[in-house]
Amino acid sequence: MNFWANLTSIIGLFCGFISIVFSIEGHFTLASWAILFAVVFDGLDGQIARRNPAPSEFGKELDSLIDVVSFGIAPAILGYLFIYRRFYLAAIFALFLYLFCSVMRLARYNVTPKEKITKYFYGLPTTASGGVLASFILIYRNKVGTEIFEFAPTLFLMIVIVLSLLMISHIRYLNLEGVKELFDRKIVVIIVLFSVILAVAVALHKPGITLALYFLIYLIFSPFVIKFWFKDKQ
Repeated sequence: MNFWANLTSIIGLFCGFISIVFSIEGHFTLASWAILFAVVFDGLDGQIARRNPAPSEFGKELDSLIDVVSFGIAPAILGYLFIYRRFYLAAIFALFLYLFCSVMRLARYNVTPKEKITKYFYGLPTTASGGVLASFILIYRNKVGTEIFEFAPTLFLMIVIVLSLLMISHIRYLNLEGVKELFDRKIVVIIVLFSVILAVAVALHKPGITLALYFLIYLIFSPFVIKFWFKDKQ
C-alpha cells in the first residue's frame, strides 16, 4: 500500500468529518473551509499515488469512499443546514439528490476503464461540486450588504440541482493529466487567465469569490477546452 497517499486521503477524510461537525454547530464558514481543504488533500493524494509504480486497488477504493464523505455527505449537510429554514422538503430532496449523484459519479468512475479517462473525466468531479457549494457559502457569509443575497438560499438550491445533474452527465471535464497537457499546449493562455484571477483576488480581498472563480472557470470552460483543443477524442 502507498502509505503517504493513504495518509493524505485520511487527512482529507478528517477535513470532511470536521466540516460536518462545524455545520452541526452552525459554524458554516469553518465548515466551508474544511471542505476546501479536503479538495486540496484530494489533489495531493492523487499526485502522491501516481508516483508509486504499483498503484493500489485499496488506495483507489479508500479514496472514493473518503470522497463520498468529504464531497458528498459534508456538502449535503452543510447545504441543508444553510437553507432548510427557507426550504424544508425542497432542501431535503435537493440535497439527497446531490448526495445520490455524487455516489453514482464515484461508482461510475471506479468501473470506468482507466484508458478512457487519461485526460478527462465523464461527469463533473465531486471535488469540484463540493468546492462550488463551499465557496458559495463563503461568499454569502462575507456578504457586503447587497440585496441580491436575500435570494441566496433560492440560488443555492438551484446550484445544488445543476451540480447534481452535471455529476451524472456524460460531459467531459479535465483531470490533472489534461490540465498538464493544457499547460504544455497553451501556457500563455493559462498564465493570462491566472493573472486575471490573481488581480481580482488582490482587488477584492474576497477568498470566497476568488475560489468560486476558479471552480466556475473549470466547470464552464473545461468541456469546451476538451472539445476544441484536444484532438485525440476518446
